Amino acid sequence: MKLTTKGRYAVNALLDLALHDDKKPVQLADVAERQNISLTYLEQLFSKLKRHRLVSSSRGPGGGYRLALGTEEISIAKIIYSVDETIDITRCHGKQNCQKDQRCLTHDLWMELNMHVSSFLNGITLFDLIQRNNVRHVAQKQDFAYVQMHRS
Repeated sequence: MKLTTKGRYAVNALLDLALHDDKKPVQLADVAERQNISLTYLEQLFSKLKRHRLVSSSRGPGGGYRLALGTEEISIAKIIYSVDETIDITRCHGKQNCQKDQRCLTHDLWMELNMHVSSFLNGITLFDLIQRNNVRHVAQKQDFAYVQMHRS
């Protein structure tokens, strides 16, 4: 399975947004800095996420981005698909032409694995991730580093 940085960054950025959405919009520059993602690249991703109605934005002073849905409504799979990523393990992308325009011996195995991965990612939401101790611990460390950087 190949999940590119586009999908990974989108998940990280929305999780960061969910963790910092204290009833006010979050600036994308802050997300970019905390997650070490290019602001320009993040803007492109958020354009797609907004188009798929996962985030909303407001302009002007105090503006930024917010989740458009509750954290329990946003699955990891939904985020990945929203930025035009696919979750596919097969070489043939499900077309059954993996080996000289023929179906390979292990096609069904990889298709079954696709279904399990897709089901797994559909079953995990941002809410689920926020509840994990390791996620909260990493977020606290990122926040501390962010505050330290802006004090100097």
